[in-house]
Amino acid sequence: MKRKIIYTLVLAAVMATSCRKESSLNPKSVNAVDFESSFSTPDRIKAQVLGIYSGLKANDFYGGRYIVYNEVRADNYINLTTNAVTAYQVWNFTTSNNAQEVTGFWNAAYSVINRCNLFIDGMAAGGAATVGTALAANYVGEAKMVRAIAYYSLLQLYARPYWDGNGSKPGLPLRLKGNSGAGDYDLARSTVGQIYTQILADLNDAEAALPLSYTAAYDNTVRGHRNTAIAFKTRVYLSMQRYTDVITEANKIVSSSAPYTATTGVANALQANVANVYKTPYTTTESILSSPMTVGADIVGGQNALGSYFFSVREYKLNDAGIVADAGWKTTDARRALITSATVANVPSQLMAKFPSSPYSDYVPVIRYAEVLLSLGEAIARSTNSIDARAISLLNAVRQRSDATTTFTAANFATPQALFDAFLKERNIEFLGEGLRSPDLLRLGLDLPAKGTVSAVPASDRRYIFPISQSELLYNRLMTDN
Repeated sequence: MKRKIIYTLVLAAVMATSCRKESSLNPKSVNAVDFESSFSTPDRIKAQVLGIYSGLKANDFYGGRYIVYNEVRADNYINLTTNAVTAYQVWNFTTSNNAQEVTGFWNAAYSVINRCNLFIDGMAAGGAATVGTALAANYVGEAKMVRAIAYYSLLQLYARPYWDGNGSKPGLPLRLKGNSGAGDYDLARSTVGQIYTQILADLNDAEAALPLSYTAAYDNTVRGHRNTAIAFKTRVYLSMQRYTDVITEANKIVSSSAPYTATTGVANALQANVANVYKTPYTTTESILSSPMTVGADIVGGQNALGSYFFSVREYKLNDAGIVADAGWKTTDARRALITSATVANVPSQLMAKFPSSPYSDYVPVIRYAEVLLSLGEAIARSTNSIDARAISLLNAVRQRSDATTTFTAANFATPQALFDAFLKERNIEFLGEGLRSPDLLRLGLDLPAKGTVSAVPASDRRYIFPISQSELLYNRLMTDN
């Protein structure tokens, strides 16, 4: 049988690292060790946990490009450079199997999955004895949570949405064992539903195993705790249109009435000023999980960072016909201050300025408490098909944080659908530039809208999702293309 390696993982980089500081996510290699030795000391085991997060924030993943792809596929950005290296083909829906965007993100996500699998395997083989049962459970919970995030992220770009066939469409190769060397790794695609089942199993395990909180605000922001797993489940269930499950999960970390806060675990809550989320020290209680960047250690490179695409290098400007043109988004709304005006190629333009640092040291939000509130409100409205008072209150919580002059009431919504649309619009405003726009459109079966010179892509169009990575098709004989 042909032997091959699909996802290369250099164990010296993942297994033999040490911490820059106690809670740093920037482990540095100290010496090469074999697989068994890498689980022989508490420090080596913890370094591997931190290395998993380092993989999550890689250039092609939550360090920048994954978020960029989900933004520029939708309707809020206009490409300025026609540079094939910086997501131009994603923007105009011309990606092929061997496009860097297609192969790069696929490889980055499966590399993270493999790191998680290797770690989980190693802990089961003896690592737990090194750190003790309780801490081992915490660490494995972190690995399962990150694995779930990686699989979920892959589904958003390479598989049909859950509503299409109720999860029966082709999903991804479901790899749950670590690959540390040559072997036969042919594996057929599991269905979308099967992948979501695994994601939820991992998140449920993580919820049970993760600590309620850490001592330091830094760790509560950049590592998984119990509320992180719960919050991410609300995103997953929303993508599956399982609205009653969204409500069940969100109610664990959202109080019954305003002001909305998490009453157990980390005291997650909205910041009084949304701008605090995007500036030093970045460790707010709203930031349920973020990818940290450290100057001189691990900042994302120029053609990968969000600030490069949307602000400093000006690869993309905001679409004048996109959400910035919405009259309901008042000029006095504090979120308008996160947009800056500039002249680009002699044309007055608007740029998204949430990530302005140079070098690119801004933390990247993975999930925020504002999302949990909006997901809960939308789920209440959709599950009851009504103009629900609590749903409106949750919508107001996010809107009034930045725009105290607007108060939504039942009278603003002639039909339940009008309330559903208001939640989608609020998400579009609140998470502009944070990678939720395309997944929001896909989970609802909405067309990817036209922008600039690019025509709309219907939900039935093959371009609605990415083609499968050429490297996977080449080395996995059981893999099929989209």
